Amino acid sequence: MTAVERRFETPHGDARIVVRQARGPVATLLLSHGAGGGIDSRDLVALAEHLPRNGVTVVLLEQPWKVAGRKIATPPATLDVGLVAAANRLKTRTPLVVGGRSAGARSAARCAKQLGASGCLALAFPLHPPGKPEKSRLEELRAARVPTLVVQGERDAFGRPDEFPSNVDLAVVPAADHGFKVPARAEVSEADAMGIIVESTLEWILREVTGTGSQRE
Repeated sequence: MTAVERRFETPHGDARIVVRQARGPVATLLLSHGAGGGIDSRDLVALAEHLPRNGVTVVLLEQPWKVAGRKIATPPATLDVGLVAAANRLKTRTPLVVGGRSAGARSAARCAKQLGASGCLALAFPLHPPGKPEKSRLEELRAARVPTLVVQGERDAFGRPDEFPSNVDLAVVPAADHGFKVPARAEVSEADAMGIIVESTLEWILREVTGTGSQRE
């Protein structure tokens, strides 16, 4: 499926979006990357490759700091500005789901309500800094105030699945770390792990966002 790339200005520099358009889309998923990587992370690539085949347009946002070639992310507030600017450019007629991985997931939770999103997808949500569970970001996640799915690796040092409250909608990727990498000897392969992320996200979007159940193209 052909991807369309566009650059646009934000108050903090040029950002870039890569759009993979679904035929007859039922929803649009806008995803931003984390503070230590870009839109080429394994989870974002898997979602962008597979979801459009099932009626979900995927838009990947590369934040200005990454476009400029910097190695360190700019402050959280600047990430929110980039996400809002990207969402405002989409003008989609389908329900909008905002999301991202790690720092991108935090930004999506902060901006979801403001953007009128129908859902929030939090990939590898950094519930707390590694080794510091007392510094919880749970309230930031709850502040999304829209249906939210957290997809978390079983070995995520930023917050294991069992550290989230039972009322959080959670999909667990067995043996995976914060980057959804699985050990070579794990019972699941990397392909299996990406399949879990894709299937969990698609099922949740169809159930919670579009109300179309398990219908697919």
